[in-house]
Amino acid sequence: MSTMKARVSITGLSAAEAQQRLAVSGYNELNTPRPHRLWHSVAGALREPMFLLLVFAGAIYLLLGDAQDALMLLFFVVLIIVMTVSQQHKSQRVLEALRDLSSPRALVIRDGRQQRIAGREVVPGDLMLLKEGDRVAADAVLLSCNDLSADESMLTGESVPVRKRPGSADSTVLLPGGDDQPFVYAGTILVQGSGIALVTATGKSSAIGQIGKSLDDTRSGISPLRIQTAGLVRRLAISAGALCMLLVLVYGITRGHWLDALLAGISLAMASLPEEFPVILSVFMALGAWRISQRNVLTRRLDAIETLGATTVLCTDKTGTLTENRMVISKLYSNGQMLNVDRNGTLPEPWHELVEFGILASEREPFDPMERALHELGQRTLSGSEHLHEAWQLVHEYSLSPDLLAMSHVWQGDGKEHHVVAAKGSPEAIVDLCHLPVTEAGAIAEVAAEMAALGLRVLGVARAELRPGQDPEHQWPVQQHDIEFSFVGLLGLQDPLRPDVTEAIAQCHAASIRVVMITGDHAGTAQAIARELGLPADQVLTGANLDTLSDEALRARLRTVQVFARIVPQQKLRLVDAFKDNGEIVAMTGDGVNDAPALKAAHIGVAMGKRGTDVAREAAGLVLLDDDFASLVATIRLGRRVYDNLRKAMSYVLAVHIPIVGMALLPVVLGEPLLLLPAHIMFLQMIIDPACSIFFEAEPEAAGIMQRPPRQAKQPLFGGKLLAGSLLQGCVSLVAIAAIYVWGISRGYEENTVRALVFVAMVTGNIALVFSNRSLGMSWRRSWSGGNPALWWIVLGGAAGLAMIFNIPVLRELFHFSVDAPHLLATAVLAAFSILLLSAGVKRVIGSNLDT
Repeated sequence: MSTMKARVSITGLSAAEAQQRLAVSGYNELNTPRPHRLWHSVAGALREPMFLLLVFAGAIYLLLGDAQDALMLLFFVVLIIVMTVSQQHKSQRVLEALRDLSSPRALVIRDGRQQRIAGREVVPGDLMLLKEGDRVAADAVLLSCNDLSADESMLTGESVPVRKRPGSADSTVLLPGGDDQPFVYAGTILVQGSGIALVTATGKSSAIGQIGKSLDDTRSGISPLRIQTAGLVRRLAISAGALCMLLVLVYGITRGHWLDALLAGISLAMASLPEEFPVILSVFMALGAWRISQRNVLTRRLDAIETLGATTVLCTDKTGTLTENRMVISKLYSNGQMLNVDRNGTLPEPWHELVEFGILASEREPFDPMERALHELGQRTLSGSEHLHEAWQLVHEYSLSPDLLAMSHVWQGDGKEHHVVAAKGSPEAIVDLCHLPVTEAGAIAEVAAEMAALGLRVLGVARAELRPGQDPEHQWPVQQHDIEFSFVGLLGLQDPLRPDVTEAIAQCHAASIRVVMITGDHAGTAQAIARELGLPADQVLTGANLDTLSDEALRARLRTVQVFARIVPQQKLRLVDAFKDNGEIVAMTGDGVNDAPALKAAHIGVAMGKRGTDVAREAAGLVLLDDDFASLVATIRLGRRVYDNLRKAMSYVLAVHIPIVGMALLPVVLGEPLLLLPAHIMFLQMIIDPACSIFFEAEPEAAGIMQRPPRQAKQPLFGGKLLAGSLLQGCVSLVAIAAIYVWGISRGYEENTVRALVFVAMVTGNIALVFSNRSLGMSWRRSWSGGNPALWWIVLGGAAGLAMIFNIPVLRELFHFSVDAPHLLATAVLAAFSILLLSAGVKRVIGSNLDT
C-alpha cells in the first residue's frame, strides 16, 4: 500500500482540510432549481405573444371609450392567466412532493475516526466507508473492497449489477459500466459487499453532474402547434388591421364623414380581431392537462399535450420503463431438462435442489436483485419443505474474483459431520469448478448460450460436501478449485416486462406510432426483449456501430431500425436529434439521469414519477406519476382528441367571423347606414367565445381515433380541405344573411327593423355553424346527436339573450332595434336551416371529411 493510501486509510482528512476543500469545490450537489414563485408564472403568461395581443386589444378599446369590449377581453385575460398559473402551480407542487429533499448520508473517516455526514458535505479527498445498500455520495476510486457490486442502471441503463475491484489513488478514471472497474459513482447503489473509497469528484464534476450539465446546452423542442397558431394570429391580425384602415379611407373619401368612417373601422376591428384563437389554444391546453391529470399524468408543459398527439416516433428506455426494473427467475435447467417457471404456480420436485442450492450460495438477507429473486422463488415454492435451511450456520465463504467468476458458501447444520457447500456464478466458472468432461461441458455451454440469446442472465449452480481439516489454520481448502463440486443446473433470470406494456405498444402500432427501444443492454438481450414486445428485432444498431456512422448514414438507418443496444447517454441525445432531422415528431420516455438530455431535446419528454430521477422529471414535459406505460397511450389518445377539437373550434371561429366582417362591410359598399355596432358584436362574442373555448373542448373523441396515422409534422392547422371548408361555410352563411338584409331593404323597412332582422339571422346562423362544425366528417343531421351538454346551454343562452333584448326596452334601445320587427321567428328559422343545409352541401362538394 502506498504512503498516500496508508495515511488516508488511517486518518482521512482533518476537519480543517475538509473545510478548505469545501470552499474550493463547493457543496456536493447538482444545481438546485430556483423556487418557482407565483409571480414567475404570471410574468411568464403575460410575456406570451397571444396574451399580449389580448391585453393590447383591450387597451385600445379602453382608449376608444368602448369599456364593455375592453372589460370582456380583460376578463378573458385574467381567466386564462388564472387557469395557466394554477396548473403550473399544481405541477410544481407535485414535482416538489416527488423530490427527495433529504440529502443522502455518507460515512467518512476524518481526523482518524468514522463520522456520518450529509452527502452534500463530502469533498474530494474524503475517505468513504461503503457497504451493501448504500447510495454512493460521490465519485470515488476503491482502495479496497470485498465482493462489491453496484447497480449503475441510472447512469448506464444496465439493470444487472456490475462487479468492482480495488484500485489505487492514481487509477485512470473510466466511464460507468462494465465489470471489474475500481470506481464507484455518485447516485449509484451498492447491492453487495463492502469497501473503502477515496473521493475523486463531487457535484457538477461527477459523472451524474456531467449529465445534468449537458441539459443546459440542450435546447427544448418547440411545439409545432404553438408556432402555427402564433403565425395564424399574426397573419389574421395584419389582415384585419389593413382591412380596417382601408375601410376608414374608403368611407371617409367617398362620403366625407370621417367620424362615421372611424366608427365603421372600429366596428370592423372588433368583428375581425382574432382574439378567440389564443383563448382557444390556452383553454384547450389547460383543460387537457386537467383531464389527463385524472389518469395520473402530470403536465409540466401544456403544449406537450397536443404535440404528443402528433408523435410519430416514441423512443423508450428498457430498464424501468418497459420492464419492472427487478429480476425474476424465468427458466431452470437441470438434468438435461428445461422448465419455464410459472410466476404464480408451483415448482416441480426435480428442480427443488437447484433452487435450494442457489439460495444457499446467496446471502441470507440479500440486496443483490438476482439473489432476491432466488429467495422470492424459494419462499413461494419451497416454504415448509426440507429444502429451506433457516437454522443452518454459514461457517466459511469464498468470494468472486476476476480469475474465477463464482462464489461459494460453506454451511453447517442438522448435526452432520460433513459440511454442505453451495456455489453459483457464471456457467463457465461453475463448469470449470465441476471439472466436467468436454462433451458434457459443451452441452451445458450450448444451453447457457441459448438462454442468453433469450435475453436471460444465466447463472450456474453447483454443490459439494466438505469435511473440515483438523488444523484450525488450514481448516478449509485455500481455493474453490480444491473442492469436488457436482453440477446442479442453470438459472435463467430476467427483468420482466410490465404487465400492460405489450398491449400499450400494440395500440401504438395501431396508431402508426413507431416504438423505438433504446437500451444500454447487450444486443442479444435487446433483441429478446424486442421480440417479446412485438417489435421488429431483425436489425439492432449498437452504440459502437452508431459511432462509426455519419449523421447522414445514421438518419438513413433510423428509417428501418427500431432496437438500439449498448447506447450511452450522449448517443441517446444524438438519436433523438437524428429522428428530428428526419422530420419525425419525437417523444422520449425514461426515468434515469442518463435519459434527461434526450428528454429535454425531444419534442415531448415523458419521465417516470416513482422511479424517475429529479433530473429526468425536470427535463420532461409529462410525468407518469404511477409509472404506468398504459397512461402514456391514454395521453396520446387525448392529445389527438385535443387537436381534433382544436381544429373544429378554429374552423368554426374562422367561418363565423366571415358573415360578421361581411355585414360590417356590406352597408358601406351599398351606401347604407352602418348595421353592426359594438353592442351587437359584443353579444355575438358572448356566443362565439363559450362555443369555441368550452363546447368544442368538451366534444367526445372521434371514432377510430387510435386507428389512424399521426398527422403530418408540417401539416398546417388550417390547410387544404379544412381551410376551404371553413371559408365556404362562412361565405354561404354570409350569402344567407346578406339575402335577408337585401330583402329587408327592398321591402322598405326602416333602419332599426332591418338591423333587428339581420341580427336575429346572425345569432341563429352562428348557432347553426356550431352544429355544423361539431364533426368535420358527419352530416348536419347527425350533428344534433351526441352527449355534450354545453351545446344546449349555448342554444338556450342565445335564445334567452334574444328574448331579453327584444322585450326589455333599455336593451332594445342599446341595440337600436325597432319595437315592431316583423317576421323575426321566421327569419331565425330560415337562417339556421339555410346555413345548415348549405354547410352540408359544402362538405359534400369538398369531401365528406374535412380532416385533410
